[in-house]
Amino acid sequence: MSSRPARFDRGHTDDLMSFLTAGPSPYHAVAAAAERLEKAGFRQVLETDAWDAATSPAAASGTGGRYVLRGGAIIAWYVPEGAQAHTPFRIVGAHTDSPNLRVKPLPDTGSYGWRQIAVEVYGGTLLNTWLDRDLGLAGRLSLRDGSHRLVNVDRPLLRVPQLAVHLDRSVNTDGLKLDRQRHMQPIWGLGDVEEGDLIRFLEQEAGIDEGEVTGWDLMVHAIEAPAYLGRDRELLAGPRMDNLISVHAGTAALAAVAAADGDLPFIPVLAAFDHEENGSQSDTGADGPLLGSVLERTVFARGGTFEDRARAFAGTICLSSDTGHAVHPNYGERHDPTHHPRANGGPILKVNVNQRYATDGSGRAVFAAACEKAGVPWQTFVSNNAMPCGTTIGPITAARHGIQTVDIGVAILSMHSARELCGADDPYLLANALVSFLTV
Repeated sequence: MSSRPARFDRGHTDDLMSFLTAGPSPYHAVAAAAERLEKAGFRQVLETDAWDAATSPAAASGTGGRYVLRGGAIIAWYVPEGAQAHTPFRIVGAHTDSPNLRVKPLPDTGSYGWRQIAVEVYGGTLLNTWLDRDLGLAGRLSLRDGSHRLVNVDRPLLRVPQLAVHLDRSVNTDGLKLDRQRHMQPIWGLGDVEEGDLIRFLEQEAGIDEGEVTGWDLMVHAIEAPAYLGRDRELLAGPRMDNLISVHAGTAALAAVAAADGDLPFIPVLAAFDHEENGSQSDTGADGPLLGSVLERTVFARGGTFEDRARAFAGTICLSSDTGHAVHPNYGERHDPTHHPRANGGPILKVNVNQRYATDGSGRAVFAAACEKAGVPWQTFVSNNAMPCGTTIGPITAARHGIQTVDIGVAILSMHSARELCGADDPYLLANALVSFLTV
């Protein structure tokens, strides 16, 4: 390396707070990541262009930083001087989506004089965390001419009101029971239901002529800003930490590695996918062809053959970075008796022998080496044997592309809540570990 990448500190967590606010939808999150990469000298490559065209200033055949955007996914990479067609990749994998409430195709509904928005539950969200919150609305509008426009109403617009205790006397003894269809439709006004009302409102918000919006991908978000929490401000509370913590850390790490402009033995990559929370099976999900297509095209753009592609993939390693469970002080029995990840204890290595996580002993060694060289503490997470284990993009990446993959992340509380909690140091400790992984 001609110079060492910048080492991250609490300023990284400050920037994460801005990133969380800027990313109320996967489309906004990848736009925020792309903006940071552009400032670091990366340039967008269109999938419809010829990547080996010498006349193109953004041709993927050259050295430097490039990225591809598709919907709510981004693939970015940095080709150092001296890279060959068979140079392996070092990939940081993540996902941009979070569990929430998403607007249905016929959004305008209501009853008893209340105007409401029809929503569908996306992913495994904690339904009760969306109750009695001031909510905004964000996402992507598709226009008649085939273009798209991002929209973000980041002010109190919607609310899902909980039934008063007077009308549900057993709620504090028998627990809250929510019907996903009947109880989760937010209110946004009074009066008669008018077909097309929501989309006309959003056209006005986005400065679009009425009738130009013909499609939409919209979702609800909590508008409360991220905030430091605790006596010593050692905790961070905010929305969409699962998994924008990892997207933000991966973006920062890739930009830092590119800025150091060194003689790297690998091609560092950020792969942030959509739709992880519902199985990753989409054209922008980890189980789709996007990552493999982009990596193969970069090999061929540099004059490589299928043999070069096979050699590059065989030497490639991916760190699948996603949040995991910190030990909960009120529910310690739900965790494995000997594995208790703690806030501010550093990133976690996630292990499951049934391949819900892709980590094996070899991957553990890779992660341990990266953390050691970065001077970053790390922890291990494994589920209680009596509890079903979640999964990530890790096993999908490993199986689909034949790439060695290691599952890691940051330990948090309140996973899949509208507002989650982590240690304020863990985001920058993760970013430092990722820089080390991408450079050694």
